[in-house]
Amino acid sequence: MPPLADKIRPTSLDDVVGQKHLLGEGKPLRRIIESGEIPNMVFYGPSGIGKTTLAAIIAGKTNKLLRKLNATTASTSDIKEIVSQIDTFSGMNGILLYLDEIQYFNKKQQQTLLEFIENGSITLIASTTENPYFYVYNAILSRSTVFEFKTVESEEVEKAVKRGFDIVARDRKVTFELEDGVTKYIATACGGDVRKAMNAVELTSLTSEKQGDKELVTLETAKALTQKSAVRYDRDGDSHYDIVSGYQKSMRGSDPNAALYYLARLLEAGDLPSACRRLMVCACEDVGLAYPQIIPIVKSCVDIANAVGLPEARIPLADAVVMVATAPKSNSAYLGINAAIHDIKSGKIGNIPRHLQNKHYDGEDNPNKGQFYKYPHDYPNAWVEQQYLPDILKDSVYYEYGNNKNEQAFKAYWERVKGNLK
Repeated sequence: MPPLADKIRPTSLDDVVGQKHLLGEGKPLRRIIESGEIPNMVFYGPSGIGKTTLAAIIAGKTNKLLRKLNATTASTSDIKEIVSQIDTFSGMNGILLYLDEIQYFNKKQQQTLLEFIENGSITLIASTTENPYFYVYNAILSRSTVFEFKTVESEEVEKAVKRGFDIVARDRKVTFELEDGVTKYIATACGGDVRKAMNAVELTSLTSEKQGDKELVTLETAKALTQKSAVRYDRDGDSHYDIVSGYQKSMRGSDPNAALYYLARLLEAGDLPSACRRLMVCACEDVGLAYPQIIPIVKSCVDIANAVGLPEARIPLADAVVMVATAPKSNSAYLGINAAIHDIKSGKIGNIPRHLQNKHYDGEDNPNKGQFYKYPHDYPNAWVEQQYLPDILKDSVYYEYGNNKNEQAFKAYWERVKGNLK
């Protein structure tokens, strides 16, 4: 018996849940499909959100021979077998090839398809969960239109969940009684993955409790069987980088609520290293000299988190994340080091001034012998004017005081010491 996810698969565009930005009335992909002139396309997005379903719907609107391959298991011989059907009676109108997980095809395998894509013998619809601009051969990408699929909103998933229970009830010839919140919980907990939601529907329906002439599905059962499905995460995939990016940008943007949310996403996925690393980077890069004491504090919290491990690690990390998010911000040192590195990479090196060099002798060709270094501690306020940068960079300014209480206090101090205040 086919799984529920296959039974519920829509056969028309109006039945597809989600992707309204592509399939809503007047949207670009819908117009293309309705025209009947199907170009080469790449569908990009997370799993379980309708890419395969849409490819099947498109195939039904053409008179081409539909062939499917999954790049995780397909070989070059599978491609050649498909190509061999181009001149047959069944393939006389061309072949529509749906290639799932194209990122697993190597360059040579993708190149095998290229000739037939170019002459129109094969129309390619490829799907990938990874960024196609990194994983798809550029020659294929340049001949295709990329459409990004979004995670399905829970309100849309709930429609599919209700339909799923109706299908199971019909197949099993039973009547389900669903406790309040069951369909909403499954729709929310699946993390926008309709396939996962259908799996949860099947599992909960199998464990339903007999109540007279009805089958009771409890919220407790739904929670037990879908508790981990919301964690959509791949440490090498786009989801990982999206989450850690949201994590750091929320701390930088001084939003402790969002920062804690993304921390929770990382910890629920078991990615303690990323949570710790980005936290320390943010403390140095974004809080920086506005509150420099935060750097050893955050390092201490990270050390505690790594010492106790999960789940207790969430506590010191939450302390540190809230502190970083609510602390005053300054990226003055970050900008300063970037500017200095830029000059070095641009070839502005120069000789270190003689009085700073780590040597105390001069060659015979130097008529003005001597180090001439002025030791700052021998002068008032431990400061004396002398050149520190190479001649080629002597007027360069890399560090600008940040507009915060801490750095402005340092600025005022040095202006007094250096005689710049009137």
